[in-house]
Amino acid sequence: MRKAYIDNLRAGTVWLVVAYHVCYLYNGVGILGNIPGSPNIPVMDAAASIVYPWFMMLLFTIAGISARYALSKRTTGQFIRERAVKLLVPSTLGLLTLHWVTGWLNIKLGGGLEYIPGPLVYPISALSGTGPLWFIQMLFVFSCLLVLLRKLDKGDRLWRLGEKCGMTAMALLWLPIFLGAQVLNMPVLTMYRFGIYFIAFLIGYFILSHDSVQEKLSENCMPLAGAAVMFGIAYMILFHGKNFTEPQCLKSHVTNIYLWLAVLAIIGCGKKFLDRETRFTKLIVPSSYGIYILHYPVLLTTGYLLCTYLQLPAALNYLLTMLAGFIITPALYWLIRRVPLIRWLVLGVKGQ
Repeated sequence: MRKAYIDNLRAGTVWLVVAYHVCYLYNGVGILGNIPGSPNIPVMDAAASIVYPWFMMLLFTIAGISARYALSKRTTGQFIRERAVKLLVPSTLGLLTLHWVTGWLNIKLGGGLEYIPGPLVYPISALSGTGPLWFIQMLFVFSCLLVLLRKLDKGDRLWRLGEKCGMTAMALLWLPIFLGAQVLNMPVLTMYRFGIYFIAFLIGYFILSHDSVQEKLSENCMPLAGAAVMFGIAYMILFHGKNFTEPQCLKSHVTNIYLWLAVLAIIGCGKKFLDRETRFTKLIVPSSYGIYILHYPVLLTTGYLLCTYLQLPAALNYLLTMLAGFIITPALYWLIRRVPLIRWLVLGVKGQ
């Protein structure tokens, strides 16, 4: 079961991730991983701060919805085998094939190459080259845990119960979201937030995968959007100019209400306004997964070259890096798709 608006939201969010990572590379609010000494534009930090609380939450929620659709026409074994190829292979073997470049550049920019013996540079670079692949690593873990939950819930009672969820109940789901934000967060590697992302994945699977629930969100999308804007303003007042990846921000009541209202509003508005296919969506939707996998090495390499060999104004650095992400990444995807073994290692794609 495929729904055009789900595919469109996923693809749009992936391109938003690309834009976010441009701001991330040049951030001036103290987030680890930026290019040292790179010029910064504060308004771009504000833009990154606005989307950071909810865009990965949206991807995990959509992944939960999609998992329900996938399991409706696949056996458990087929589901896990497909996820292993699509998620596990690129996030493990792909590190050795391509993403070691990300690790190598991060080590070089941090001044660590001179302390690593030559024979260990490549393996350490590969191990540290995960970058945005943390998302598909976690998604594979969540898919395996979902299979275990389905075995415990053989009658599918939880999913049928989710269909009864009304607007008030959906809004109040911010509470488990908030509780999930407090637990199972890895230190330093703040992107690995197992608690909140797993809850978003489960909500997508058990509740938001119902047509009737999606219809309710569609009918109420504008009030939800208005409420999300209000809490977004409160969020920005509290955390503008601060490191928005720190626990103080991520565990805040205001942040979690804002992000959950934003997720509900975006899904509702997507259902209402984006539930159609066009020539443009037919072009970008099939490539969105590959764009997610490949964009970060392209952005980081571009940023490194610009800041190391050219002395450009900050605006040009942002613009050229953004153009690289939007032009070179699709070209790289097009190329890798045509190389049999490489496409399997990097993208988890077996056939043509």
